Amino acid sequence: MVIAIDGLSLGAIYALIALGYTMVYGIAKMLNFAHGDVIMVGAYMIYTLCTLTWTTGSLPIWAGALIAFVVSIVVCTLLGMVNEKVAYKPLRGASPLAALITAIGVSYLLQGIAQLIWGAEQRSISILDRLGTVRVGTVAIRWSSIITVVCGAILMIGLTLFVKKTRTGRAMLAVSEDKGAAQMMGINVNKIVSVTFAIGSGLATFAALFYLPTTAISPTLGSMPGIKAFAAAVIGGIGSIPGAVVGGILLGVVEVVCNSFEATASYTTAIEFALLIIILLVRPIGLLGKKRRVKV
Repeated sequence: MVIAIDGLSLGAIYALIALGYTMVYGIAKMLNFAHGDVIMVGAYMIYTLCTLTWTTGSLPIWAGALIAFVVSIVVCTLLGMVNEKVAYKPLRGASPLAALITAIGVSYLLQGIAQLIWGAEQRSISILDRLGTVRVGTVAIRWSSIITVVCGAILMIGLTLFVKKTRTGRAMLAVSEDKGAAQMMGINVNKIVSVTFAIGSGLATFAALFYLPTTAISPTLGSMPGIKAFAAAVIGGIGSIPGAVVGGILLGVVEVVCNSFEATASYTTAIEFALLIIILLVRPIGLLGKKRRVKV
């Protein structure tokens, strides 16, 4: 049971990050490799604000943590929108390679700025893991894992309903299908792209909070989770929101299971990417990806 909960917990984190990749690709047709570094910025913001409020003692611990998290969401959301406006919007009509190189450049820029502000040493903070464990029979399960699974499910369901039921969500679907036709129908494509970056960056802040109990904070915090979440998005079908969820959960469960056995623990990352290769060989569009007809 512990392995299953921990696997779903890690999978929910990967899914939340993968949603940012898949939404941006589905609408803007670009791979935002700086997305993982938004997680790093969110983690540093949570750390800084929690440390500040807890040190002064002006607020209860839970109130300081809540304020830090809300402010981090706002900062990361604005950061995603600024990245889109400054770095990606000027390249809207450029080749995909130009946008890809720019995204890598933005990633290294954010890492460099973080190192200048917070330094290169690792830091850690205890938020969700302060809640301890709950016993189910003879099994002790961390509250942080349970909260991650529940909140992750709520966020994913909420995002799905937002896309399908709201006017903005339907506009996002229209832009993802045919940007030119959507623009002719009066949809503000630039606004929709900005909203997409904002939503993806906000979800990345949740991923940062859920990821903190298992890792230390450093300028390169978002690199490996970002790469694995991108792999999850590809496994599920890049551009598909349900695919990102399925791919993230699958990758998280595989990672936890492999780390649970001494024989496979050292090869966990290799096994994960081998799974990606196998799935792409069998189904190149991913598990839930859709074939698109390209007009020539």
